[in-house]
Amino acid sequence: MTSEITSQTAQVVIAVVPIVGIAIGGVILFFYLLWTHHETKLKIRTGSFKENEFDLKTFSLLAGLLLTGIGIILSLLFALIDGFSYALLGGLLPLAVGVCLLIFYKINPDFHDKR
Repeated sequence: MTSEITSQTAQVVIAVVPIVGIAIGGVILFFYLLWTHHETKLKIRTGSFKENEFDLKTFSLLAGLLLTGIGIILSLLFALIDGFSYALLGGLLPLAVGVCLLIFYKINPDFHDKR
């Protein structure tokens, strides 16, 4: 069985769509970075600039829980559908990242209350 696309136009469209998507994504990212830079410069000039505090503790807990849950569900689903094959990596990778984030949340000494 061959799955050959007979139309030359369809082959060109299929080849161009990812390239256009990557180019548009690059343009959007460029302008986001440019406008964020200008916004920060204006905040510094007006004296209203505050350095953003990123809450790594909450992020690592939330991302760890979400990735662990998604990884468990995908691992079970792929194991039931295909058995133990390479498709199972689609669930094991987010599971491993989620577990690592939860371990990071638990053992990071900066996260413990210093009261």
